[in-house]
Amino acid sequence: MRLGINLGYWGAGMDADNLAVAQEADRLGYSVCWAAEAYGSDAATVLAFVAAKTERIDVGSAIFQIPARQPAMTAMTAATLDSLSHGRFRLGLGVSGPQVSEGWYGVKFDKPLARTREYVEIVRKAMTRERLTYDGAHWTLPLPDGPGKPLKLTVHPQREHIPLYIAAIGPKNLQQTGEIADGALLIFPSAAHLEETAIRHLRAGREKAGLTLDGFDVCPTVPLALGDDKDLGRLADTFRPYTALYVGGMGSRKQNFYNQLACRMGYEQAAAEIQDKYLAGDKQGAAAAVPEDLIDQTTLLGSVDRIADRMKAYAEAGVTTLTLSPAGLTLDERIAALRAGAEALERAGLA
Repeated sequence: MRLGINLGYWGAGMDADNLAVAQEADRLGYSVCWAAEAYGSDAATVLAFVAAKTERIDVGSAIFQIPARQPAMTAMTAATLDSLSHGRFRLGLGVSGPQVSEGWYGVKFDKPLARTREYVEIVRKAMTRERLTYDGAHWTLPLPDGPGKPLKLTVHPQREHIPLYIAAIGPKNLQQTGEIADGALLIFPSAAHLEETAIRHLRAGREKAGLTLDGFDVCPTVPLALGDDKDLGRLADTFRPYTALYVGGMGSRKQNFYNQLACRMGYEQAAAEIQDKYLAGDKQGAAAAVPEDLIDQTTLLGSVDRIADRMKAYAEAGVTTLTLSPAGLTLDERIAALRAGAEALERAGLA
């Protein structure tokens, strides 16, 4: 199992620290450094900056939002980043959610699976550098009865095949991801529930495409808090606001994919209470309602030895790249957590 690092969003007040974290992950031999975007910093600019300041670590978008860019633009960006990074770019895509898609980008959040499939097909076709034509339900290239003509990408990517990942949570999205992508970006992964909530759906998609999970990258993001095993409650409290935000406040009451995931893991009552309180404006109450067990199952808490044991469980569950989000109020604390992750991987015999 390999390790990754997730920098989250740029502009959150830790930008200089984030670069130092990426550089330390590069030095420690981490496999990939991911950057996110929502409606603040864009991931492409951040990844270009990080790639210029590192040497070996891959840089990946987790995610480029599908409603934010036309697919040909994404192909251009991927090819450019792969060239600038000397073959170190990984393309992560996702549909975002209805609030961001419709509120920020003005793009209707309908038929997300079909849109994703067409998007991936166009991106991959564009990056082959053949003349781009496409006739789908959501995109037609070139537009008919106009001056447009089939064009081909003028930039040569460093590699013929840039790894393509999709952020997936729901069963149907996971199955399609297994069918059309090279990897899956997961969130809130519980090793104990990973087979039922994710792996079996990915496997079904691979089988539909005549493939197996061999070579497919199962890549969940897991927050990490280093500390004493006798103090797990306090460590878990670090991630209460984070869990409450996603389970309670992401999307709408009808369309919150993270809330639905918590329900599939057996936390229906808690998920409902968290959402009720969060949407009523009681963010502290929502955070307090998050079960400690839910946090412990979906994060890495405690000593290096405890983290190593949890890493073994993730590897046995089918994770191939474990992306860490190290917690800490200072750069030194985040670096210590990053180093603990690398040490735990070695102790687990997974390096």
